[in-house]
Amino acid sequence: MKILSPGNTVDDPMATYLAVDRSAPRYECWVAGHMVAGLDGTAAIGGKVGALSTDVDQDLFRRMRQIADVVLVGAETVRKEGYGLVRLSDEAMAARQAAGKPPTPPVAIVSGSLDLNWNLKLFRKAPEHAKTMIITGESADPAALAEAQQHAEIVFAGKDRVEPNTALQAFAQRGYQVVLCEGGPTLLGEFVAADRLDELLLSIAPVMGGDNLPVSLRPDGAGITRFQLQHVMGEDHTLFLRYEALRDEDPNHE
Repeated sequence: MKILSPGNTVDDPMATYLAVDRSAPRYECWVAGHMVAGLDGTAAIGGKVGALSTDVDQDLFRRMRQIADVVLVGAETVRKEGYGLVRLSDEAMAARQAAGKPPTPPVAIVSGSLDLNWNLKLFRKAPEHAKTMIITGESADPAALAEAQQHAEIVFAGKDRVEPNTALQAFAQRGYQVVLCEGGPTLLGEFVAADRLDELLLSIAPVMGGDNLPVSLRPDGAGITRFQLQHVMGEDHTLFLRYEALRDEDPNHE
């Protein structure tokens, strides 16, 4: 574990995250969740997470997409935040291509209703190498499904609801090894409940008084998932925490 005291500095905090070995997931893919919360645990202000983010956090949030083979996000987050295309620096794109990856990762949206704004650049301007995907259930409304197929690649992952393990199997079949889940809380909670979250990157913003919405909303009856703290960094009064899920062989796993 690496803990940085106020007297210690790093030139580039992103280097800490790039150095993590994500080549050995516990299941189909390595799933990293990236979330921000206030001091009181709130995950949004006025329904949007952007109001919680400091400049440093927003920069790290954008740059973390460099590690992803696919960026996973819930439909409600797309609707509220007006999600756009993944943008990376020239240096980040060059590093991905040198590693045999496309310059930017695709975005995959989990949606049962398929009620999405098809005018978003996410659908209209997605590059050929990173076409936007929609993860849905086989029982989706046929008319809505026909419309969605005009704008995105459709991936079925379950019948009446999206099953995290089925979605990850579909990603693995496409060669995606690292899945970056950007929320929202309901989607993250589904992956935690299914024991499919390998890593959590959690930024703690120096604010209180947001929405009564936690970082993770898990289904009723879901058990407890334990994590180990791996890194702590801080800047601009914001804490950056990195956790990894306990594995069965971990000595502290009970």
